[in-house]
Amino acid sequence: MSKLLGIRIRNFKSFENLEIGQVTYASGEALPRFACFIGPNGSGKSSLLDAFGFIADCLLEGIEAACDKPHRGGFERLRTQGLSGSLSFEIFFEDDDPDRPIVYAFDIDLRKGVPFVASENLRQRRKGETRGKPYYFLKLERGKGKAWKGDPASGQDTATTIELTDLNRLGLTTLGNLAEHPRIVRLREYIEQWYLSYFVPNAARIQPPAGAQRWLDREGANIANVLQYYERTYKKGFKGIVDQVAKNIPGLTGLHVEVSKDKRLLLKFNETGYHDPFYQQSMSDGTLKMLAYAVLLADPAPRPFIGIEEPENGLYIELIEHLAAQFVAHTASEKAPTQIFVTTHLPYFVDALQPEQVWIMRKDEHGHSVPIRVADIPSVKELSAQGIPLGAQWYSRQFELSDHHPPKRGSRR
Repeated sequence: MSKLLGIRIRNFKSFENLEIGQVTYASGEALPRFACFIGPNGSGKSSLLDAFGFIADCLLEGIEAACDKPHRGGFERLRTQGLSGSLSFEIFFEDDDPDRPIVYAFDIDLRKGVPFVASENLRQRRKGETRGKPYYFLKLERGKGKAWKGDPASGQDTATTIELTDLNRLGLTTLGNLAEHPRIVRLREYIEQWYLSYFVPNAARIQPPAGAQRWLDREGANIANVLQYYERTYKKGFKGIVDQVAKNIPGLTGLHVEVSKDKRLLLKFNETGYHDPFYQQSMSDGTLKMLAYAVLLADPAPRPFIGIEEPENGLYIELIEHLAAQFVAHTASEKAPTQIFVTTHLPYFVDALQPEQVWIMRKDEHGHSVPIRVADIPSVKELSAQGIPLGAQWYSRQFELSDHHPPKRGSRR
């Protein structure tokens, strides 16, 4: 079961050199299963989630398409303002062996005005080794280099010369489809399953054409299709979703998926005191949001990584803390199949969390985003030990005390 341990991002949006979690090999504190990022508007919270989306888009759609997404605006707008050079990403994963994490790094630069993969590498220690630098099992410069077949744990890995003709595609995309590169295949499959939620209640109110679909899309427009899939193939999971939403929404007694005469899907909600059902068009934003999150958490084959932008929007105060507690409980075990990262503006959400699960984003004197784990702020740790919730500390500006400054450029946390 793959797990994200840490990430280093350079020269991407407001991140001149952002580091969170374990960013040195097999040392440092890994990212938790649940992480929450807070801070003022424009501090870099959304950019952090988009960095994960950008990496996945590079793998699935190619470098240029990922750069040119409407909300990104091309390579030049992604590169940190005032700087030159490549966009750089270095990601640390655990791949079923905590003593031998995998490091995946790649750089994107411009050539004749077109973005391309300038370099890409994967490295890992050999089995049984606890010291020394990890070995490369993929090393490419401008598409040329070597990849090592097999698994070095058996001592049978061999080097193969690689020359990729399309520098718009990551080597991970191409080699991750070949059985002779099992570690690359696992990493490709892991990143391909990352999911970012930008749920839009109005999108969920649309009546989509009938047809079961396995995965929820980013805006939740196909939530009825996914529920149709659950109702057909995962009845226990479907009942769990209904039960969970009923717990969260007072008065809700039932939920059904119905196919209309023109072969469109209707979500039919039953509420206490009403004989006739309600449909998705008339349901509140909060009800639809809680339904979407229940679908995510009930997935029988869950995504390994989920990023959620401001899940609290449209929710009643009590639901916000309840939702945060659900996310924490879902990721509480070290063997939990999913990591969840969220951004939020609300102290009520943070009240349900521990200091080790929260980072505050700030801008340094150069306008670059810097994440600070609130557990590393001495006053916060002391107040938490006294039972004062994190949300109350945030609201009273304990996270912004003048005696705790963002680390200087190039330093590590």
